[in-house]
Amino acid sequence: MDRIKEKMNQLRLEADEASTQVEELKNKVKALEQENLSKEQEITSLSHKNAVLETDVEKLEEVVKNLKASADEGQQHGTQNETLTRRLQLLEEEAEAADKTLRETNEKLRQTDVKAGHFERKVQALEAERDQWESKYEEMAKKYETVQKELREFQDEIGNI
Repeated sequence: MDRIKEKMNQLRLEADEASTQVEELKNKVKALEQENLSKEQEITSLSHKNAVLETDVEKLEEVVKNLKASADEGQQHGTQNETLTRRLQLLEEEAEAADKTLRETNEKLRQTDVKAGHFERKVQALEAERDQWESKYEEMAKKYETVQKELREFQDEIGNI
């Protein structure tokens, strides 16, 4: 009789532990899904920023092209040419800065994609682990029911004696 009680208590403890672990895993999954959503939003933001920067680079390249053409036409005007050359240099520096920013943004986007993939794999692994724990929990619940049935049968047999 004491063995059955001990076994029942042990099964209850295991079931409680399994329930606690399932809840913890569910919370982990929620946290990872939230982090994944945050990363996806960051990707979207960086993609938009990337598109804006590419547009800016194209505009700046067009301006640089136009200024170079203007500089060629204005060679006879020394002071005007110097002004345009300085302006061209500033625009080229801006274009280089925009290009550098674009490269950095692309790198961040790539890193974010890598992290997002990592977190997706992590979420899948945690979901698989959660499913495994749920399966163990169901198995323990079935064992508990079987032990309960055996206990009732045993009690009935003892009652009939």
